Amino acid sequence: MKKTGQFVTAEYILSKIVKASDDKTWYKVGNRKILMSLEAHLKAGIDFQTINETNFVAEDSLLSVTLPHAKIFSLNIPPEKIKLEYQKIDFLRDDFSAAEREHLLAQAEVEIRKLADSLKILNTAEENAALFLEKLLKQSGYETVRISFAGK
Repeated sequence: MKKTGQFVTAEYILSKIVKASDDKTWYKVGNRKILMSLEAHLKAGIDFQTINETNFVAEDSLLSVTLPHAKIFSLNIPPEKIKLEYQKIDFLRDDFSAAEREHLLAQAEVEIRKLADSLKILNTAEENAALFLEKLLKQSGYETVRISFAGK
């Protein structure tokens, strides 16, 4: 199991709308607004590299396994999935710079990571890992397999 490394048990594709406006800046004349949509690919699962023999306790036909909690392994926003939906730049204003757009995308990534909790993505990853391991270990000869997760 340890050689498996990162065991991905949940994969999501999430859509996000990013909007920004700085028309409330008192020393600048005119409005500047942007609206972008994006698609984020998120993978979560169990890091098997942190597991050792102490995570397994066998008694007769019962095997108890304690796994680490699931975590997000990757969050990828493909550039081709970022779309400018709307932009309004008044006459006296400059376009949004590449650095400003990158900052907006970085904020979107933080929001998506927070959203993972409310969507219970890590819970799903743990449930999927437990189901898979239980079936796998029962095929290895254990009649009863108990999967639990270590405290945080």
